[in-house]
Amino acid sequence: QIPTPDACYKWTGFFSGHSPMRVAIVSTSDGMPGGFAAAYRLHKGLRRQAIDSLMVVGKKTRDDASIVDDPRFLAKVWRAIAPKLDRIPNKFTGVPTKKISSAWVPNNTFSRVQALNPDVVNLHWINNGFLRLEALSKFRQPLVWTLHDMWAFAGGEHYVGECNRYQVGYTPHSRPSHERGWDVNRWIWHRKQRAWANLRNLTIVTPSHWLAECAKRSVLFSDTRIEVIANGIDHHRFKPIGRDTARQILGLPQDKRLILFGAVNATSDTRKGFHLLKLALQEMRDESPHTELVVFGASAGIGEADFGRTCHYLGRLHDEISLALVYAAVDVFVAPSIQDNLPNTVLESLACGTPVVAFNIGGMPDMIEHQQNGYLAKAFEAQDFATGLQWVLASSQRWQQLSQRARQKVEQQFTLEIQAQNYLRLFKQIIKQ
Repeated sequence: QIPTPDACYKWTGFFSGHSPMRVAIVSTSDGMPGGFAAAYRLHKGLRRQAIDSLMVVGKKTRDDASIVDDPRFLAKVWRAIAPKLDRIPNKFTGVPTKKISSAWVPNNTFSRVQALNPDVVNLHWINNGFLRLEALSKFRQPLVWTLHDMWAFAGGEHYVGECNRYQVGYTPHSRPSHERGWDVNRWIWHRKQRAWANLRNLTIVTPSHWLAECAKRSVLFSDTRIEVIANGIDHHRFKPIGRDTARQILGLPQDKRLILFGAVNATSDTRKGFHLLKLALQEMRDESPHTELVVFGASAGIGEADFGRTCHYLGRLHDEISLALVYAAVDVFVAPSIQDNLPNTVLESLACGTPVVAFNIGGMPDMIEHQQNGYLAKAFEAQDFATGLQWVLASSQRWQQLSQRARQKVEQQFTLEIQAQNYLRLFKQIIKQ
């Protein structure tokens, strides 16, 4: 009889004289966008450190035996239905266009994780009907929850904007005056308040110092241990490549200054700052006539008339090799988000030696050193954003210095090895306690 993976795990520990650490990384998916990619990169970094890391997902996109999904037909059917069910409560609110996750749908994720017998459970982005929030109190192993947005300590919102209900409590009096209908955020927050009260084994990890401060100020996590561990990136894959060669492969002009913009739901999500980017590029229309725009991700609603300059659309990119090629081909990457944690796109660009211009908000200062590897514009000031772009593009000698420091910053602070070692140190400490 062929031994199960769990049996092999236990016998390995018996013959070596100690049990190797097993980590279960729990994420809705292992795919490319945002938190999914960050979770998979951590998983890959831990396995490179000889840690028995298994990734439990709802939607598996990679051909990797260490990623565990549920291959049964009914499970696949439920995975297609669950996200739609999870969004039903949002239909009864006064803000149906805002992304809200209620995490009320029953599922078997808890039992799937427990079947692996992990020493530590590392949660990541768990929405879209993947893990019911009441299930978290069932875990008896140490829980390390890596936050990729504000959902864990807010209501149903992933980013709260200017609302401070997460700091004062979701009461009828704290509800924004423009909202109508059922207060679904209050309902979700009170469910979290009851469920989180039983989480004695919880440690919060945030990739940015900004998100850590938000969590500390929240009602739900004010007494919870919070650590900051930055996301890691494969700096052997994301690395500088000859710009001329990259442009030739992608069919981009060799004689232009190229500005790169890319994000999931870039035009439909106000938080991504597309409206401010338009203003900034219009500001520098006359001063920089030889600059053109390169766009990847969602391009719906973007037209050349918005910017007054030529745009090159690359569509959605689904692999890291293509992404690295695009970053290496351009002169500067722009991240005009008005609220963000530690976006992968900024790390990827810096790793490829491409300077970044962003607003001085959220986790951007953790990655961007003002006028050292990019430019941090004053929050929400499109004119200063335009000034930053012109400053980066104005001097070839300065650009070389920015590029070198961009790469150096990643090598010093944001590699997969550094991230994995920091998590491993935390896991060992928690298990020992």
